Amino acid sequence: MFSRVFGKPKQETNAVATLDKLNETLEMLEKKEKVLLKKVSTEVEKAKEFTRGKNKRAAIQCLKRKRLYEQQIEQLGNFQLRIHDQMIMLEGAKATTETVDALRTGAAAMKAMQKATNIDDVDKTMDEINEQTENMKQIQDALSAPIGAAADFDEDELEAELEELEGAELEEQLLQPATTAPAAPVQVPAGRQPTRPVTAKPTPEEDELAALQAEMAL
Repeated sequence: MFSRVFGKPKQETNAVATLDKLNETLEMLEKKEKVLLKKVSTEVEKAKEFTRGKNKRAAIQCLKRKRLYEQQIEQLGNFQLRIHDQMIMLEGAKATTETVDALRTGAAAMKAMQKATNIDDVDKTMDEINEQTENMKQIQDALSAPIGAAADFDEDELEAELEELEGAELEEQLLQPATTAPAAPVQVPAGRQPTRPVTAKPTPEEDELAALQAEMAL
């Protein structure tokens, strides 16, 4: 669409056609230059032959034609130089035109996108997103809130009770007697066996206590 508006295809076609025409002309001039160079060589050879044949007049005529060909060669060289200069300028102008056209197309596309995206629509969309986010937060808070009997519990009282339990447990641990260290094993000298502990004989009082416990168990 932008190309039809700004006429890019026509301009590009004209530039390409002009460059093609210049290239054709340049090739034609180069071919003529080669032909003239061959003629110059030919006239030089003829002048040498006439000189060897003592025909001075004919040799001079050959040199005159040689100089005329050289003048044409020099003129063709100037033509080629101008064509090269024209081609360089045309290619630079073509690149500049394409760059400007691309920038113009980009600016038009950006303008069209800005029209499609109104700032009021953006603000409205952001307000809707913020509103939906706030609603979702309220829903999550409502679902995570305690219900029933758990809703009546006082968090401060529960924290205080927990601190009391922790303090009582710590106090109980401090009041417990230290555990006795295990007795060190007695080293027995080699060749001697440890003596067995002698079982003490129960006293009469202990016998009566044992009999009483047995009766109570019945």
